[in-house]
Amino acid sequence: MNRAWCLAVMVSTPLVCQAELWGYVDGNGVAHVAPTQVDSRYHLVLGNTAGQRVPGKTDGAGGLLTWLDFAPEVKSLQAILRDAAKTHGVDIELLKAIIAVESGFKPGAVSPKGAVGLMQIMPTGATPEARAEEAQRLLDPRHNIHTGARLLSKLMHRFGRIDVALAAWNAGVGTVMKHGGGMPPIAETQAHVHLVLELYWALLQNKLPHSARELQMHGPLPPASAPN
Repeated sequence: MNRAWCLAVMVSTPLVCQAELWGYVDGNGVAHVAPTQVDSRYHLVLGNTAGQRVPGKTDGAGGLLTWLDFAPEVKSLQAILRDAAKTHGVDIELLKAIIAVESGFKPGAVSPKGAVGLMQIMPTGATPEARAEEAQRLLDPRHNIHTGARLLSKLMHRFGRIDVALAAWNAGVGTVMKHGGGMPPIAETQAHVHLVLELYWALLQNKLPHSARELQMHGPLPPASAPN
């Protein structure tokens, strides 16, 4: 897998919202994740309450990261995640982060807008019948994860940047293209991207504690100089 996807996140416009990730693991061993503190059970997992986002900050993330390592519903998907990551060239940690934020690893999750399964994928099809058939297939974890990993890989190659790929995943390719192929100024989308990136980076740190020290977020590269 291309580690460049992991360690160089290109950001061309300032992200106006300071994203946080809140969560807890209940008595049945199920992790619950949210962008805000829903109630007193939720504790800050990633981000910080002072408003200054610290890439890679993992204070308080131990419970959620441990859950992602050992929860039966996560462990049961490990073989599929590894296969999808290898087949489509997407880091397994990124897939885990997206699934945790999108569905909490609930394969039967269906959003009010109709996004289906672990990676919350919108069924495509020319007719309602075709969409319903695809929605049923997307409830299968293997089909859902491989479909999501393939789509994500295409987005990363199209836009060349993981943050914009995640924005397109959340808001749609058309929305990203309307904003010049960069991060759209939509608070909900920016918060979603930050949540996924924060958890992704925490998982990378957990996996590579000695070789990965920080997440560098850069502005746009300057144009290449014309040859003399």
